[in-house]
Amino acid sequence: MPDRAPQPVDRQLPTDEARDLISLVRDIAQREIAPKAAEEEDAGHFPREVFTLLSESGLLGLPYDSEYGGGDQPYEVYLQVLEELAAARLTVGLGVSVHSLSCHALANYGTKQQQVEHLPAMLGGGLLGAYCLSEPSSGSDAASLRTKAVRDGEDWVIDGTKAWITHGGIADFYTVMARTGEDGPRGISAFLVPGDAAGLSGAVPEKKMGMKGSPTAQVHFDGVRVPDERRLGEEGQGFAIALSALDSGRLGIAACAIGLAQSALDEAVAYATGRQQFGRPISDFQGLRFMLADMATQIEAGRALYLAAARLRDAGRPFAKQAAMAKLHCTDTAMKTTIDAVQVLGGYGYTADFPVERYMREAKVLQIVEGTNQIQRMVIARHLAGPEARRTG
Repeated sequence: MPDRAPQPVDRQLPTDEARDLISLVRDIAQREIAPKAAEEEDAGHFPREVFTLLSESGLLGLPYDSEYGGGDQPYEVYLQVLEELAAARLTVGLGVSVHSLSCHALANYGTKQQQVEHLPAMLGGGLLGAYCLSEPSSGSDAASLRTKAVRDGEDWVIDGTKAWITHGGIADFYTVMARTGEDGPRGISAFLVPGDAAGLSGAVPEKKMGMKGSPTAQVHFDGVRVPDERRLGEEGQGFAIALSALDSGRLGIAACAIGLAQSALDEAVAYATGRQQFGRPISDFQGLRFMLADMATQIEAGRALYLAAARLRDAGRPFAKQAAMAKLHCTDTAMKTTIDAVQVLGGYGYTADFPVERYMREAKVLQIVEGTNQIQRMVIARHLAGPEARRTG
């Protein structure tokens, strides 16, 4: 079959600097990420060296203030960088998104002193972050978390277990939500915990159907002592901080989903135009052409949706509803597109000789992380119809 190379996505970017940035990302993706993706994912290898390179290239702090080592880029640009990285390897794109999520609390709620002390290393010093909200018994119901932080003089002592933590056990810092007061959302505070803190440990990574190169693990806190100067925001503000971070993080997941879907479409088109059956390319058959057209249309719609939400965010306008919509649509699109890509390739699509089977396994988790798609529907409905009525009996 002829080698039909996919054409780069034709992006609408606001500045020449942004266009140069996308060119840099594409170069790194083609040279350093994509060629090793299949082999390293199969081996469960986390590409820490790639994240070091991304940090050295100024790509781990793009949406944050240059005063602290960030890139001063609007979310409209940052998300398109994520899409390019995820198209090369989802482990990398998702990892950058999680790292940015982990920096959100300090960058937006930390004191000036905290930001000066910690942000430069987090944004451009080669460090890698993790975000600790979920627990074994509190996933979608995050406000019921049980990890506790108890005041002891000028310190807090943290005990508990976090679950489903991307970069769990290998991160250099953890943004941790812990209970410091009453039950419910008002009793939660946020802390910045060093990865080498005494009493902090990562469990054996989960065995997953996809994303095998990205470690997901429980993180245990056994009397972890953190000075009060590492508390982020006010006491009891942690849940609001967590939700604020997730609104932005959901846009990161949406962009990663579209990158993955785009790669699946590219593979499907390349195969369909090269595979001969009945004396002509299978792309000549209408049923298959319609599948490709539908895949491309949903991808373009998803890209437009996440960019519209990003532009609202960049303008300082409310965007939570649109972020939930983008996460919902884009991740559902990634799942459907990767399934259809496997179908286009037929028996070959079900083998590890082609990447679409890996894309399909990876797409599933995007419908779950940072709020399941059922939770996204609840968020959207609340914006439309108001909160659900409380049961009285």
